[in-house]
Amino acid sequence: MNDAPALKNADIGIAMGKNGTDVAKNAADMVLTDDNFVTIVKAVKNGRHIYDNIKKAVHFLLATNVGEIVVIFFGLLLGWETPLLAIHLLWINLVTDSLPAIALGMEPMEKDIMDKKPQDAKKSLFADGLWGKIFIEGAMIGILTLMAFSIGNKLYGLTVARTMAFASLSILELVHSINVRTEQSIFKIGIFKNLYLTGAILLGIFLQVIVITIPQICNVFKVAELNSMQWEIVAGISILPLIIVELQKKINEYKFGKVIFFSSKEKVSKNLQNKNI
Repeated sequence: MNDAPALKNADIGIAMGKNGTDVAKNAADMVLTDDNFVTIVKAVKNGRHIYDNIKKAVHFLLATNVGEIVVIFFGLLLGWETPLLAIHLLWINLVTDSLPAIALGMEPMEKDIMDKKPQDAKKSLFADGLWGKIFIEGAMIGILTLMAFSIGNKLYGLTVARTMAFASLSILELVHSINVRTEQSIFKIGIFKNLYLTGAILLGIFLQVIVITIPQICNVFKVAELNSMQWEIVAGISILPLIIVELQKKINEYKFGKVIFFSSKEKVSKNLQNKNI
């Protein structure tokens, strides 16, 4: 029997790698090299994991870039001096953005990944409100950076204000990468579970401090060394995204309730109970 037409028309055609015909293999979307159907489950599991991590990395990169746009656009709109220079934005895009994005791509697999509903193949990556999250989170990052610039400009002058905005935006983005890891509270899954992300955040903060504290590098970036009070202001502003997003997640939990995914055994038991069997 020629299975090629059926494999071609199926949503996902699966052929055997050892015993299947060449025609079937060419028509199939998936080829089981070990002829073991259990491999399908593993493949789906890994596929969901990869998809989730790509989505998290894209989410983070776009949200942080929207934040940078908000800083420049509204800073000019308010008639202020440019809050950030071109070299500051270049540094942030090369270091602060790239390291956490790579680390988010190595986020450990979620425990309930196989209990979630399957994704519609035709659905956009940005479906289910992702665009809204990106713009809201980007606006949050931008507003907090402008707040740091405004405080610095009012109390210490333009150069210090730019330095505070530069440091705040860098650390804000690093802190926000923690929020992107999960839709649940970060404290439920473990804030340090992704060691790659923890390392990326610590390295990013370390490099940012070096840029602002070493005089020779300060001259290149046209920033000033910050005193302890100025660093405290930067730290206080930079930690706010974690607090704000955690509160938002908690409000959503009370407002919309928890999304519960049943395992296969639980689903069977639930169906039997509903049918009074």
